[in-house]
Amino acid sequence: QVQLGEAGGGLVQPGGSLTLSCAAAGSITAVAAMAWYRQDPGKQRELVATINMSGGTEYADSAKGRFTISLNNAANTGNLLMTSLKPEDTAVYYCNGKIYGSQLEWHDLWGQGTQVTVSS
Repeated sequence: QVQLGEAGGGLVQPGGSLTLSCAAAGSITAVAAMAWYRQDPGKQRELVATINMSGGTEYADSAKGRFTISLNNAANTGNLLMTSLKPEDTAVYYCNGKIYGSQLEWHDLWGQGTQVTVSS
């Protein structure tokens, strides 16, 4: 069994920082790639950032210069460091993992989501 879960959401002031964590658990060979998405009620789901196991990253224009995605494959975990947060960053953030299990089977998994609210 392979599972994925997020943590680290909460209430933060504008201009503040927050780090979200995503952990994969189970019989895992490798996390091939990890991505963070966000969605606010009434809005379309947005891709925020991606990272692959070679360290290559991509960011949405709204995240460039403010967010940093990382992946620690030894621990099967990833982080999204968010700085200079704005009210428009308020959303439920979801982690997506492309994961090889112990038998090299393929998993495309989503976490349950964590709420980030940016407000004074």
